Amino acid sequence: MIRVVMEHAKKHPGLIPQFFFILLGMGGASFYLMRLAKGPHVTWKHGSNPEPWNNLSPSYQYKFVAINTDYKNLKKEGPDY
Repeated sequence: MIRVVMEHAKKHPGLIPQFFFILLGMGGASFYLMRLAKGPHVTWKHGSNPEPWNNLSPSYQYKFVAINTDYKNLKKEGPDY
């Protein structure tokens, strides 16, 4: 597969940017999926910690980008379980 891509790139040099941006998009998507799968709110072992989201503090920034929220001033509103 890689050999075919290299042959096409040699024959048609205009395809090189397209291959680059396709690989960049696939790499970014893979990185983001790994980031989501390893987040603190995801549980893979239900026996050791069935509800990991209860261990997060109210000031934990769990969003990737928080534009209007200041997480430093948040207080916990619910009870401890």
